[in-house]
Amino acid sequence: MYPARVVSGMRPTGAMHLGHYHGALKNWVRIQNEVESLFFVADWHALTTHYDEVETIAQSAWDMVVDWLAAGIDPEKASIFVQSRVLEHAELTLLLGMTTPLGWLERVPTYKDQIEKISHKDLTTFGFLGYPVMMAADVLVYRANQVPVGEDQIPHMEIMREMARRFNHMYGMEKDFAEKAEAAAKKMGGKASKQFMALRTAWQEKGDANALAEAKALLSSAGSLSMADRERLSGWLEGSGRQILVEPEALLTEASRLPGLDGQKMSKSYGNAISLRESPEDVNRKIRTMQTDPARVRRTDKGDPAKCPVWQFHVVYSDDSTREWVQKGCTSAGIGCLECKQPVIDAIIREQEPFHERAQKYLDNPAYVREIVNAGCDKARRLAQETLRDVREAMGLSYG
Repeated sequence: MYPARVVSGMRPTGAMHLGHYHGALKNWVRIQNEVESLFFVADWHALTTHYDEVETIAQSAWDMVVDWLAAGIDPEKASIFVQSRVLEHAELTLLLGMTTPLGWLERVPTYKDQIEKISHKDLTTFGFLGYPVMMAADVLVYRANQVPVGEDQIPHMEIMREMARRFNHMYGMEKDFAEKAEAAAKKMGGKASKQFMALRTAWQEKGDANALAEAKALLSSAGSLSMADRERLSGWLEGSGRQILVEPEALLTEASRLPGLDGQKMSKSYGNAISLRESPEDVNRKIRTMQTDPARVRRTDKGDPAKCPVWQFHVVYSDDSTREWVQKGCTSAGIGCLECKQPVIDAIIREQEPFHERAQKYLDNPAYVREIVNAGCDKARRLAQETLRDVREAMGLSYG
């Protein structure tokens, strides 16, 4: 019904690092060649946790966009825009919030987890509790059918699909559809009809997949239904009346295996990151001073690559023969740590050369970056306005 489309975004945290590249940007570069793609700066999302640190948001956004372009995002193939400049995101967030049960938001795994991790800040705010609604609106407003995510984001995808399903169920049925479906359900017989109704409610309001399967089996075994009634009940069960909002599928992407310089997750806030456009001198310095297997105090001590953060860089950057050389040389003390690090240094510098080249034309002409974002905002706004026109009409808010 709607064209294939992918939407994804990032919070404006400033310059990107290699963890961002291997965890997301490299996937975006591939995806833009396969399907219509929209990538956005999630500046409103930044406010859900950093509402008291707004001074750097705008500059961080521009720095991030330059890094996207440097990494290979092509404005001729993908649209780049800023979330807060497409106001339909906020409107759909508000309207979805009218029908989203509070319990759905409280059960999102990251909700309590983030409150515990960011204990120094008050996150008992409306914005933080409701960020899954805004996350859903970010995708549903474009009727995107796929969202590139890692496995840890699957719960967010499920609640997003539930919101779309609930909205379509409440507002997308054709005239008299519900009455006809209810009449068809009564033909199943009292007990079966009551059971079907209960299973349908469990699926549509709670997302109970087992209930959906049981309801389909019950419908399949109901011999008293005509083909027309069977199809009507099937649509009623799955909420497939008029599809106003598209239920997106998760486009699973491989998670980054690249750690920080200290073996933890790479993060600018941890001070263990290599930026996407790090200078060759700084790459050399950072890798050469990386911690290694603590057992290798002296050059003659044997080591274990599995206990060394540098090995994970070899997993990402080195070929099989180099990794074999590292394994043998480290475990036998045949090579020193600086020798082991050099192939990684060379590979990162080589990978970053095109990043520096692509970035320079944007750094030399900031107005060009703004033109790209303005064009992306215009396209995003047009698509979002089409969706909101249908949403307003379905919710009785069309006053034409």
